[in-house]
Amino acid sequence: MIRLILASASPARLATLRSAGVRPDVIVSGVDEDAALAEARARHGELEPADVALTLARAKCETVAAEHETEAIVLGCDSVLELEGEIYGKPGSAEIAIERWRAMRGRSGTLHTGHWVVDDREEGTGGTLGATASTLVHFADLSDDEIEAYVATGEPLQVAGAFTVDGLGGPYVTSIEGDYHAVVGVSLPLLRELLLELGIAWHDLRH
Repeated sequence: MIRLILASASPARLATLRSAGVRPDVIVSGVDEDAALAEARARHGELEPADVALTLARAKCETVAAEHETEAIVLGCDSVLELEGEIYGKPGSAEIAIERWRAMRGRSGTLHTGHWVVDDREEGTGGTLGATASTLVHFADLSDDEIEAYVATGEPLQVAGAFTVDGLGGPYVTSIEGDYHAVVGVSLPLLRELLLELGIAWHDLRH
């Protein structure tokens, strides 16, 4: 079997991969996200929301591959929510999470999840490539009390867009248009396609 390393601290991403039969090792990159985005903007100009997610996924993946002798396929992921052209990552504080949800309730946003893979095996291809999965998310029209109660759980503070679809935030997402797993944090169909471009079949990862 081929070893997979997940360059992300997200428990949701890890659980999604495990539910699909893959048992990755986890190495958190510690990338300075602001610095990575600033460098990308200096090179390419202003980034589209989907490119923000892809840039951060690539930075995480390539940092882990460069700093560790992994002998593995390295996967980096990152998600951002686009709402009317604005980009929202992790709110980080209850005040910001409440403000975000007041803007999101009863509306729809696009959750962009960037994926980047590096074949860091000694006998591998050395390939590096990525893509972004974008999913339209429709939010329920929450009351102020519901927003405050949800934010008080602490869950929205450390997740992109201040919501989950697979956790406590599930009742507040009325529907999605696209890949459910991408909203959780890693698109399994997209990852399969990226691996195929490296000459790796999905079942080669299963343990």
